[in-house]
Amino acid sequence: MQKVTTFLWFDKGQAEEAANHYISVIGGDSRVLDVTRWTAASPGEEGAVMTVRFQLDGTEYIAFDGGPEFPFSEAVSLSVECDSQEEADRLWDRLTADGGQESQCGWLKDRFGVSWQIIPPGLGDALTDPDPEKAARAMKAMLGMKRLDIEALRNA
Repeated sequence: MQKVTTFLWFDKGQAEEAANHYISVIGGDSRVLDVTRWTAASPGEEGAVMTVRFQLDGTEYIAFDGGPEFPFSEAVSLSVECDSQEEADRLWDRLTADGGQESQCGWLKDRFGVSWQIIPPGLGDALTDPDPEKAARAMKAMLGMKRLDIEALRNA
């Protein structure tokens, strides 16, 4: 059992949809673990989803079907270290689909308002190259990108 779990407050009616979407996007060891429903004694509609406990590639999260009171901001994001440029591109396309928004430097916001960082392999190496001029060129190139292209960063 995981000691610390990320708890995500979604707008009403979105928690289960978001959890299932993320499971389909991330794949691997991703699945719904438990769904809790509102009861007659709770403030939500009896029988409606209250929380969805799910895992993405082995890491647990809880999605709460709370309402519009607390929207997401870029102050918190989910960062994905990808195994290939192809994986990074696939995740980028899936997470920006249906109303998601591209941002800068590998950041995006999905259709639910959750911010993500999609990191291709080798990004850290490019930005911390022993040659300070090469590292600076990679940083400058990254600052001009939305979706990160590791080959372009290496060639900068």
